[in-house]
Amino acid sequence: MTIESQDTNAATTRDILTVAQLNQAVSHLLEDSFDACWVRGEISNFTNASSGHWYFTLKDDTASVRAVMFRSRAATTGFTPKAGDSVELKARVTLYEARGEYQLQVEQLRRAGLGTLFEAFVALKNKLSAEGLFDSENKRALPQYPKAIGVITSLGAAALHDVLTALARRAPHVPIVIYPSLVQGAGAALQLRQALALANARQEVDTLLLVRGGGSLEDLFSFNDEALARDIAASLIPVVSGVGHETDFTIADFVADVRAPTPTAAAELVCETRQSQLERVLGSAQYAQQLLVRQLERLAQRVDRATVGLVPPSQRLAHQLEKVEGFGRRVRSAFDKQFQRTRARHAHMHLRFEGLMPELSALRARLTHAGAELQAGQQRLLLREHARLEGVGAQLRALSPEHTLARGYAIVRTPDKKILRKSIDAQLGEALEVTLAEGVLNATVTQRGL
Repeated sequence: MTIESQDTNAATTRDILTVAQLNQAVSHLLEDSFDACWVRGEISNFTNASSGHWYFTLKDDTASVRAVMFRSRAATTGFTPKAGDSVELKARVTLYEARGEYQLQVEQLRRAGLGTLFEAFVALKNKLSAEGLFDSENKRALPQYPKAIGVITSLGAAALHDVLTALARRAPHVPIVIYPSLVQGAGAALQLRQALALANARQEVDTLLLVRGGGSLEDLFSFNDEALARDIAASLIPVVSGVGHETDFTIADFVADVRAPTPTAAAELVCETRQSQLERVLGSAQYAQQLLVRQLERLAQRVDRATVGLVPPSQRLAHQLEKVEGFGRRVRSAFDKQFQRTRARHAHMHLRFEGLMPELSALRARLTHAGAELQAGQQRLLLREHARLEGVGAQLRALSPEHTLARGYAIVRTPDKKILRKSIDAQLGEALEVTLAEGVLNATVTQRGL
């Protein structure tokens, strides 16, 4: 914020910063001046906040500095530090502006003196995580009731004794198969892989425990082998990793289907106690018995209800006979009533029919008279039509061509049989045909006159 202040003596203008603006400027200056760097020191005042962020002080013999490591970075560390641990960390120099204190914002953290091994661990962890080997959807479920359990570890390891003791206590009925291997030193990673391959080849167990006791980062580094991690991910048998103590983490822990904090915890994870299984079986048997008793009670009630409705056959037959006789009586009664109704209806219709019958003698006389009238009318019609026909015949005879020709007329036709009506239509020298009342003449035109 810029505030203009009027100087009454010099009349000058100057900028005045707030505390927040000053701290922000210093923060930017620190971040721009220092690249991320590695610092070695001892942890003190360590706090693991509920948010997952780590707050602590890094100190040496003569100085100290506050530090913070946010949850996303802390989750990749592989262990939880405690007061007194000597560590090496990579951090950026920043300013906590709320209090004006500079601090280290930690990006990576490892135990002091194990820089190379720890860097290799972190690099491999990030690589396999990016490939999805740690994803939960790739994890196989453990069988609830394993038929046999395999243990991959050293025959002389205390972890083997702990696992066998726990399994004997919890599930003495489950067979145990041991696949011996070195768990530390040169060649240990190869032997662990061979033991895992042997278990997958034999397929004699359905759960595998990969265990060993606690130790330093160097002691546990055989379990950080990349090839071993890939073999665990590709195993056909679910793998439970129980390596080191609760605060120890290896690559095998991340890639295994289940990670147990200790070898004993791994043994406890893979099987329930025999007593709990017996209790479950007993509980299931009791529940099944209760269901059976309830079902029998329901069936007994159904039988009782059905028995109430049962009657002796003779009684049922007598009842049916009564019903049949009753049906017969109702049928006969209905038939008699229907017959009486039909008979009455027929009698009524007969009376109506007799009333509708005409008087036949009168009709016969009318029919005779009508026949005579029809015959007389027909005779008169024939006479009239005969007289009219005679008149028409006379007219036709008078108008016929033969009658006209008989009076001295003639019909003249041209060679194409057309009737010649005008002399002007005839051509000189043209041959004409002349039809008379009796006979035909052939004539030639020698002269035309109007």
